[in-house]
Amino acid sequence: MTKRVRRVGAIKNELLKKSREAALAAVQIFNNPNISFKSETYVVLMIIAWTYLLHAYFRDQKIEYRYYDQKGKRRNFHKTKHGAYKYWELERCLNDKKSPVDKDTANNLRFLIGLRHEIEHQMTSRIDDFLSARFQACALNYNEYVKKLFGADNGIEKHLSFSLQFSTITTEQKGLLEQHPGLPANIEGYISDFDAGLSDEEFSSTHYAYRILFIPKTANRKGQADQVIEFVKSDSPLAETVNKEYAVIKETEKKKFLPKQVVDLIKAEGFPLFSMHHHTELWKSLDAKNVAKGYGVMVAGKVWHWYESWVEEVRKHCRANKEKYGAI
Repeated sequence: MTKRVRRVGAIKNELLKKSREAALAAVQIFNNPNISFKSETYVVLMIIAWTYLLHAYFRDQKIEYRYYDQKGKRRNFHKTKHGAYKYWELERCLNDKKSPVDKDTANNLRFLIGLRHEIEHQMTSRIDDFLSARFQACALNYNEYVKKLFGADNGIEKHLSFSLQFSTITTEQKGLLEQHPGLPANIEGYISDFDAGLSDEEFSSTHYAYRILFIPKTANRKGQADQVIEFVKSDSPLAETVNKEYAVIKETEKKKFLPKQVVDLIKAEGFPLFSMHHHTELWKSLDAKNVAKGYGVMVAGKVWHWYESWVEEVRKHCRANKEKYGAI
């Protein structure tokens, strides 16, 4: 074995080691009840973990992952002002045709990259619960890929366990999570825009966001072990039953409408005289932009979007005033 081959192997192993440590630190910090800066720290550390993981993979596969300009047969590598090579950032790694990462996992990572851009410029709050499904998917995806690319011995699941909480999720708490009060406008706008760019299949992928439905469960007989969380295969009869019977409480992003879309929709449904002026009068009379009423949300701190619950209120109003709005 030549000195160069040994050096390449040593660098790969060091990258892999740092990658695993960054991932472990990210999860441990997120599960620490004494830390409030969870999401921001988690995102930064997991992006580092994935970047080093892909760098280790590219080095192992002898794929150049440094920036350079090709001039004939010569490569001029980009360097910092202090002379260090400029290596690919995570997004550039994902964009490379030789990236080993599947589309849904890449979507999850691109979401986190964009989220980091939003949170690195200003303080955020109350995003831990709202984005936990995507954070969970990122951790599971990482563990899957570190074992897939470098062997099962490199998995980090043996170093982690499920975190416990000291309270159940009440109906009132669930309502607060759905409305996600206090979610920064820039974060809410970013989430809405990113999700809108995904297909239904991509949005529903467990590699993009890992959502779990919890159902209280007890052991069938005394002395039987009872796990807090029990996993079943997605194609099993039990899973199919749960999906059918509990689909009503499946968490999804609410559909949003701009004011003009609401007006056009109502006109198309048989109320041709209903106008933007009428719409404005109606929401003002009902104080419909009061967030507590749950009729809509301000996106990116600039544009108000209406939920389907408001569209239904408009329908009711128009049905009660058919002649005014030219109903046939």
